[in-house]
Amino acid sequence: MAAARLWVVAVAVAVAVAVMAAAVEGKSYNITKILAAHPEFSKFNEMLSKTRLAYDINRRQTITVLAVDNSAMASLDHFTLPTIRHILSLHILVDYYGSKKLHALSHGATASSSMFQATGSAPGTTGYVNITSHKGGKIDFISEDADESAKPSRYVKSVKEIPYDISVLQVSSVLSSSEAEAPVPPPAPVNLTELLSKKYCKSFAGLLAANADVFRAVNETKDNGLTLFCPVDAAVAAFMPSYKNLTAKAKTAILLYHAVPDYFSLQLLKSNNGMVTTLATASESKKDYSYDVQNKGETVTLDTRVVNSAVTATVGDAEPLAVYAVTKFLKPKELYKVVEAPAPAPEPSKKHKSAADDSSDDSSDDSGDVKAHKGAAAPAPLARWVTAAAAAAVAALMLMA
Repeated sequence: MAAARLWVVAVAVAVAVAVMAAAVEGKSYNITKILAAHPEFSKFNEMLSKTRLAYDINRRQTITVLAVDNSAMASLDHFTLPTIRHILSLHILVDYYGSKKLHALSHGATASSSMFQATGSAPGTTGYVNITSHKGGKIDFISEDADESAKPSRYVKSVKEIPYDISVLQVSSVLSSSEAEAPVPPPAPVNLTELLSKKYCKSFAGLLAANADVFRAVNETKDNGLTLFCPVDAAVAAFMPSYKNLTAKAKTAILLYHAVPDYFSLQLLKSNNGMVTTLATASESKKDYSYDVQNKGETVTLDTRVVNSAVTATVGDAEPLAVYAVTKFLKPKELYKVVEAPAPAPEPSKKHKSAADDSSDDSSDDSGDVKAHKGAAAPAPLARWVTAAAAAAVAALMLMA
């Protein structure tokens, strides 16, 4: 009987853990990789990356992407990149629509907000997409502000579905929208060296200007979306002995490591946690060169697993370029050794607890160069599923009692 109970508990835990793993896995997807398996969407996939929409899609938890094939993408050839971003953002619905949901719409129709609407780029309700289900299973998509002569884009097939996280659907043509297709004014020219030299980052500006490859890469990216984290002058001075010992290739990589090829307003940094890739990621195909953006209250920190650096001031913020001063030079784990957090000290005995409390040291250590990676702690959803596994085991025991 005891063996039977143990067997039931083991099965219950195994099932709960399997469900847990599926749930955690389901929350992770990459639109670029999904579309890469379908060469007929290569142009659409390329434009999602060039317009930075791929990154926006990947950090959303509930999304539907209306993909068009290479032949349909030809209709966008005469638009500028910022306008293409608006048009394609209309193809990203901020809700989940799998094939079954589309064919079971209440009253046969609905309107869904797109990323064009959700980001505030669309005036009024022009960023909504109307979805209509017709007899015979045909589904049409048309933008709220489409001209009367515009033909709806028709549902073709489901490309990839991860239920309630992401659905990628093929539609027959690019959605037409007067607002999305309107010309986007070019950003005002910015002299990056001058901007950095005015506030906090004169030394870092000198390092960028002295490296032709880095200077070119940063300037070529800034008009399409760039967030630059510049160490303050004191941080650069403290890091220079180490910097001088790096190879030319490593110097280029570590400078590019401070540049994220996407625009992040301060508000967005404060409201999102997660890993970001950098210009160094693109330059080193076999290396990661990413770091973790964390926020707590009004404080934003960058955790590289070697150093933890905090955002202290906004140097400049005008989309598509944002520049923030940070307290320390960012050291990538690809160039510097990661020092794991020490094991937690044992709990003091009750006998000595009072004495320990009275002798607490208020002194602070400003080194802060090494911090445990937050991946060491189980994320909240994982913890909930672990709890569920334990509950399943308890329930199994009760049933066997």
